[in-house]
Amino acid sequence: MGPTLEAKSLRKAVVPSTLLENPSPGNLQSTRLALHVNEDSSSCWVYIASGCNIYRLQIPLEDSWLSTGKEGLLIPETKEVIESLLLKRCPHRSEIQSIVLTEIESTGYLVLASVDAYGHLIVSKLDASGKDADKITYSVLPGDFGVGEGSWSGICFSPTQWSMAAVARSFCKSVDIYDQDIHLRTLRTLWYPSSLSFMRNLGHGNESSILAVTEGCQLSVWDLRIKENGGCLNRICGSAGDIFYAVCSSSTVNIAVGGADRTVTIYDPRRWSAISRWVHCSKYEVSCLTKFPPGLSLMFVKPRDGNMVTKDILMCST
Repeated sequence: MGPTLEAKSLRKAVVPSTLLENPSPGNLQSTRLALHVNEDSSSCWVYIASGCNIYRLQIPLEDSWLSTGKEGLLIPETKEVIESLLLKRCPHRSEIQSIVLTEIESTGYLVLASVDAYGHLIVSKLDASGKDADKITYSVLPGDFGVGEGSWSGICFSPTQWSMAAVARSFCKSVDIYDQDIHLRTLRTLWYPSSLSFMRNLGHGNESSILAVTEGCQLSVWDLRIKENGGCLNRICGSAGDIFYAVCSSSTVNIAVGGADRTVTIYDPRRWSAISRWVHCSKYEVSCLTKFPPGLSLMFVKPRDGNMVTKDILMCST
């Protein structure tokens, strides 16, 4: 495994009760938070989804230090929230399940997307300072108009084409592909999808038409350019009964998955086989994987009581 990720600082900021009185319950699939650090690194914008709304907090980053306690336990430094507000132009009618923030290259704009329990997608355009969050770019209703039972929904953008987005709906066992507000196609999974990520094509080139999806104890890989077998290239089965909660692609074509078995497995989709396993690398379920070039930074999230969550951060390379 690669080097250990060392923390430079740890900050704790309390969401004002006047802004958010009754937050949504915690969730193992922690996909209702997004963060953007300002260019001068003096502060960061934190976006939090709770209920049907999205809230934005500005937290200072300057003049901080890292404190450790017994056995190297990190002690958080309390920071006051500089500014907090409710984003009023995200009119969801049911609980938001996932949000994602991405930057449009060479434009200086950010794109904030949110999807609720019935698959309603809303995309907003922001400027680099987060001051322009009230301008909606587009909104898309699901093909069934939200009929049925709500469930976890996830979203991800293509890294090479921000207008292309994939929306997964758990109970519907489906993944919808959109080009802005145009529905391109629907992928049908065998099990309930729990995470999704665009990855580099298996051949040469930087296009991202390959989508990796975790569904139950399986990892499925889809090619949006083909129609045979519904677009599914292959399915890789993990241990029976051990549900995958997270998937992430590396800067190469490798894919990392993690879940209930507390193990991170790295697959090479060109050979459809595992090339590395980090067995029992966390005391708790692996519920989030985040890519940082040139390797993978693995964030393990363990639920606590109430609405609180703590995060254990480790790193391994591909």
